[in-house]
Amino acid sequence: MNLSIILAFFTSMISVILVTPLVIKIAVKLGVTDKPNARKVHQKLMPRLGGLAIFIGVIAGYFVGGLHHQKMTAITVAGIVIIITGLLDDKFNLSPKLKLTGQLLAAGLVIASGLTINVLYIPFFGDLDMGFWAYPITLFWIIGITNAINLIDGLDGLATGVSSIVIATIAVMAFMNGKMLILTISMIVLGSALGFLFYNFHPAKIFMGDTGALFLGYCISILSLLGLYKSVTLFSFIVPIIILGVPVFDTAYAIIRRVFNKRPISSPDKGHMHHRLLSLGLSHRNSVILMYLFSFLFSITALLLSRSTLWGTILIIFLLLISLEILAELIGLVHKNYKPIIKVYRKIFRIRGSS
Repeated sequence: MNLSIILAFFTSMISVILVTPLVIKIAVKLGVTDKPNARKVHQKLMPRLGGLAIFIGVIAGYFVGGLHHQKMTAITVAGIVIIITGLLDDKFNLSPKLKLTGQLLAAGLVIASGLTINVLYIPFFGDLDMGFWAYPITLFWIIGITNAINLIDGLDGLATGVSSIVIATIAVMAFMNGKMLILTISMIVLGSALGFLFYNFHPAKIFMGDTGALFLGYCISILSLLGLYKSVTLFSFIVPIIILGVPVFDTAYAIIRRVFNKRPISSPDKGHMHHRLLSLGLSHRNSVILMYLFSFLFSITALLLSRSTLWGTILIIFLLLISLEILAELIGLVHKNYKPIIKVYRKIFRIRGSS
């Protein structure tokens, strides 16, 4: 790793540490705050403009790391669009349609630059030319991951810490594969996120807000997309999804939970993973640390997958899915009576015991 990347990392981190107290004052003065309600864990008014501090740190690292010399105008402009969308949402609470419009504009800029997934290699079948589908798939990829971090932003430091683990994992994989552009961007965003975590970990002094959650999600989507650029195998396509295991897992079971309980998929609730951990008696801080651990385990799994054989990959994915289902049943992520695998297990061993 060259000196400019290390320097960019620390520049981003220190910039965020220095600028965040000012951002806190600006957020309070402008009324960009998060008020407590029945769904939220915090009990006092909190400034939520932290994403601006993260963005300032990224800008500082952007120039120190020499990214302004790279041909990434579309990615940069799209990132600014995401920041503006997040800032407007934090201040004015935009409608979902308006917020999505900003994200679509950002994704459209990236796709128009040619950064798309064009060829997918499927084991036993060969290359599949995506053709026209390269555009909607890339669009869905950017929009989906951009929103993923926002979905777990429910406890102090949770979204920031999980994002840091995800980005650090991407940085390690980029270093292992000699992809210096991805490594440089990763280290800059990682430095900014860690600098913000200094103020965001429990008890938080500021929230990142939609500005930060959308921006970090966007950065992760672009970093993973750069790694998958043009031609990709089916399983390497899955690796970034596994790195994002915590938000993907939580979102998937939120959908299952709402379908199982016959509620609209978009309806908010207090059944997310962090809510369940709190309800089981874990403290705020310990719940966050445990979810960091889950994210770290997903990252280790992704690193193993990136180096595994085809059948080893299939086995790892199968075991991972079974483990996640059992975890969801144990903590009651869907419903206290939703325990299909546990019920089958008990039934089998009851039969064996009686025989």
